[in-house]
Amino acid sequence: MSFWHNASTGPGKAFWDKTVADFEAANPNVKIEVQSIQNEDLDGKLQTALNSGDAPDVFMQRGGGKMAAMVKAGQLMDITGGITDATRKAVSEGSFKAQTIDGKVYAMPVAVLPGGFFYSKDLFAKAGITQPPTTVAELQGAVEKLKAAGTQPIALGAKDAWPAAFYYYFFALRACSTTTITETAKSMSFDDPCWLKAGQDVQNFAASQPFNSGFLTTSAQQGAGSSAGLIANHKAAMELMGAWNPGVIGSLTPDQKPLPDLDWFPFPSVEGGAGEPGAILGGVEEAPASSCASRHHPGESAPPSSAPMVQTSVQEAYYKAFQAPPVNSEAQGAVTEPHLSPCSRPTTRPRSSRSGSTRSTGRRSATPSTSLW
Repeated sequence: MSFWHNASTGPGKAFWDKTVADFEAANPNVKIEVQSIQNEDLDGKLQTALNSGDAPDVFMQRGGGKMAAMVKAGQLMDITGGITDATRKAVSEGSFKAQTIDGKVYAMPVAVLPGGFFYSKDLFAKAGITQPPTTVAELQGAVEKLKAAGTQPIALGAKDAWPAAFYYYFFALRACSTTTITETAKSMSFDDPCWLKAGQDVQNFAASQPFNSGFLTTSAQQGAGSSAGLIANHKAAMELMGAWNPGVIGSLTPDQKPLPDLDWFPFPSVEGGAGEPGAILGGVEEAPASSCASRHHPGESAPPSSAPMVQTSVQEAYYKAFQAPPVNSEAQGAVTEPHLSPCSRPTTRPRSSRSGSTRSTGRRSATPSTSLW
């Protein structure tokens, strides 16, 4: 078998190497060829491999529209029948819904990765910010305080495009109702005025110049000069990102250890927005959820390598390697960081053109809604 993932260095790569080696030791008749690919290169290489009919057996799955397109093209295996009762007990139903299309599961979830602002408590305190912002007006006030304190307010790696897109996604989540988002995902019609409002909100926020100097040419996750690196080295105060960010930040600190003053707050509310309070944008599929190329296992209902990825011991090791919330409910007990513990309690709220999705709860809502990347 072949396996592609995007952990090209450090503890993440070591985790996958060990996980594969342990699986091979337990299954001596199976040999897995592992290929680690830099995150920004993975999508292009994978699509080329899928289109050429030479795709890896198991690979990191982004989910969302990309996964739907792969299913439509007949490039993914239906693994529903291979999911055991023990796996369903350890992984919430909501996490599987994020990998489900028309009642069939096409990927094995590994982590829950809600988005929000990761920030330096020390830099906030230095600027006189005593509480995380709860409204966009408060966020803009925090930006001005940070500027006055000589700190770049928000790190943005817009060179890679997708981090900049987050701002429209999150503003739309606050501007549009859950019903509108659900219907738009089905119809692909953006007639509701909330979509325009979201764009105007992004434009107004960007006009306050909240981002780091040179953000248009800043990468997201590669090196000390990336947006994650700016947070890691206290060169910027906060970054809007998914819950994989603590691990990336930790790999870029001077001692390559987790940033001790890191914390998290959800994207603030927008005045006049119809979005449901507590809604969080994020993904189960943004983790290395593993899809399987259908051509490699004709007649099989599931690959032999999917279930081990969500075993408790493997999930605890995943959390330690990536500093990201594991999807296994038992392994979530190992999470101690305040900026990660709220992320590892997923709830279910159907939403998408597929068959629903789930995302992690926020800190401020007893019944948070959830959305897709």
